[in-house]
Amino acid sequence: MCFFCFDVLNCHLNNRDPPKSTPVFPNDSYPLFVTWEVGRDRCLRGCIGTFFPTYLHSGLREYAISSATKDSRFSAITKDEIPRLHCSVSILNQFEETQGYLDWEVGKHGIRIQFPNEKNHRKTATYLPEVAVEQGWDQIQTIDSLLHKGGYRGIVTEDARRSVKLTRYQSEKITVSYAEYVSHSSSSEPSPLTNCNGFHANHQPVPLSYRLNHRHRSSHTPSHNGTSMNHHHGHS
Repeated sequence: MCFFCFDVLNCHLNNRDPPKSTPVFPNDSYPLFVTWEVGRDRCLRGCIGTFFPTYLHSGLREYAISSATKDSRFSAITKDEIPRLHCSVSILNQFEETQGYLDWEVGKHGIRIQFPNEKNHRKTATYLPEVAVEQGWDQIQTIDSLLHKGGYRGIVTEDARRSVKLTRYQSEKITVSYAEYVSHSSSSEPSPLTNCNGFHANHQPVPLSYRLNHRHRSSHTPSHNGTSMNHHHGHS
């Protein structure tokens, strides 16, 4: 799946038609996020996805590009950056409503929160499961950061934390570097089904666990950037 995202972005940034071949991985529907990082330190360059179950083929085409070019926190990725990129695809599952803002585990769960801002407007925000671990945050630090990310401008008090409605979820994540993408592409056998660069579209398969026993309960929920999830997308 990450190889496919590289194909899509590569074509887009080089003003070429998108890959014409059908990806070999299944076209099942899942909530998903695509993340781009750059450089040896893997600095975040974009992360956008959806909580609404989305067909993988069309969803990865859409979010591979939007996460690279439309994340409002960053300038758009340029083609000169492609050789230094890592791509991650996160498939979200096991959504559960919680009993309070501490009813989740750092390193295990991603969290999506809803809360009223100072004008009593509903705001939302999310962090994928790896964010708190990468930042070295505990639960309260994560909640406080997420409130600010979602647009809360006041001092974060205990009452503010208790006002949060929190949904926890888990994810399965695949990460591929540009070097791995090139190695995979160059080692693929010739085929009439090629992408915009002439590489064989023998893309990374979806692990079996993605296709079994998942239950999604996330449709028509609010997104984490303050936009209704009827639009189905947002930033991680």
